[in-house]
Amino acid sequence: MNHVLTQPRPIRLKGRSFLALALTPELPFEDWLARLDDLAARSAGFFLRRPVVLDVDGLDIDRSELRALVNQLGARNVRIMGIEGARPSLLGSDLPPAMTDGRPASDFEAPVADDEDNGSATTESTVPSDPLPVKATPSIIVTQPVRSGQSLFFPEGDITVVGSVASGAEVVAGGSIHIYGTLRGRAMAGTTGNAMARIFCRKLEAELIAIDGFYKTAEDMEPNLRGKAVQIWLEGEAIKAETLG
Repeated sequence: MNHVLTQPRPIRLKGRSFLALALTPELPFEDWLARLDDLAARSAGFFLRRPVVLDVDGLDIDRSELRALVNQLGARNVRIMGIEGARPSLLGSDLPPAMTDGRPASDFEAPVADDEDNGSATTESTVPSDPLPVKATPSIIVTQPVRSGQSLFFPEGDITVVGSVASGAEVVAGGSIHIYGTLRGRAMAGTTGNAMARIFCRKLEAELIAIDGFYKTAEDMEPNLRGKAVQIWLEGEAIKAETLG
């Protein structure tokens, strides 16, 4: 009998980058979880089918406290795909794996503040002999309305929607968001750490707006801005808005 040795087909591995939310809990966990419950109650499905990383860097906790927190989040349908900033002694086979080197986005570069404008101290820098070419900000244009249940992600730059964003839909951009219709769903700009991002819409009826991780739900928005064309930006840790035109 002849034995024929065949080379097994190799397993194909591919690299992928995915946009995930990073939750940064604060002590005491009971108070932080209460605030999380408030967000979830006012924006149903906010964490549904969304990958989440738990950032516990700097928290003085032990393994049992971390395990309890992960279990509490799981009971809220917040599924943790990994834990960042945890000491090795905190992790184990019963917890999500450690994650390191998380970056907002591979190609994102935060804008550099002008020292003359903000009066900050001048630091030593190197000036290139030749001017550097201006790097264009990536952007996409969506010509169809974003329907309920749809999620539009573009972490590399700006999103322009030539239409409306329905209730239950969301638009997530690393840069600014421009909506030439009614914003009824959720709009999250500057998700890659861009505090200079803005949200523009022709008619504000949003369930939630957020810039660089700071958010407001419908209940928190100024009533006099509802139904109007507005622009929204971030000052420090406060979301500001004003009418356009």
